[in-house]
Amino acid sequence: MTSERSSGVRFRVLEFLIQSTHKLEVPPIVKYSALSLFADRFYPSLSSLHYVTNSGNWLLQPVSESNLQLFALISIWISSKIHDSHPLSVKRLKSLGDKIIKEQHFTTRDFLEAEVVLMQVLNFEIGTSNIAFIHLEELLIQFKGIARAGDSVNFEACMDIMDLLYEKEETSTHYSSPRSLAASILVASYVITVPKQSWEFPVLPWVKFVTSCSEENILEIVRDILEHVFEPSSAF
Repeated sequence: MTSERSSGVRFRVLEFLIQSTHKLEVPPIVKYSALSLFADRFYPSLSSLHYVTNSGNWLLQPVSESNLQLFALISIWISSKIHDSHPLSVKRLKSLGDKIIKEQHFTTRDFLEAEVVLMQVLNFEIGTSNIAFIHLEELLIQFKGIARAGDSVNFEACMDIMDLLYEKEETSTHYSSPRSLAASILVASYVITVPKQSWEFPVLPWVKFVTSCSEENILEIVRDILEHVFEPSSAF
């Protein structure tokens, strides 16, 4: 279990989840709701969860990398049911799993069982209304409504930052404070994507005001984001 849950495995499984959302062409809200369910809640629970050791469920004993990939797909499935008017079908998920999960073949019944197991681990609490992506969307809409510079903020860059923070275990902890993180991502993206000659809007005081987050906390996260965005890439 210890070796299975190394940082390398975590990185690969989150890359798997992100790539799967792209292959399935789900909207961003489904992608980031799935990441919230899996990376913020399900995956961290596995290290101390009594259910893992006492359930006897084969999907959790051991929690292999291929099983984690299955649970990643299940997170996408649940998120699609919450947010999509036409949710993904289990047939489509299984078809993708057959192509990209290399170590094990999962049946339709396995997908249905994994959905129940994941929801049990989460105590059937699958709400995703308080996630950084939703706060970020709302902030950006407000920003564009009051400042011309808002139109220059690249939303794709915002999402790239969110992906990067999830992939790096040491920065994923910021997702425990979704409102502060959303404010910080907006500020960081403003610095990265808006031309310096257009820095006329006081974006930091504004996000501090509208989110009621402390300036010190926002700046700390912004510095962390910029350090990770501009550091040399490293492979696991």
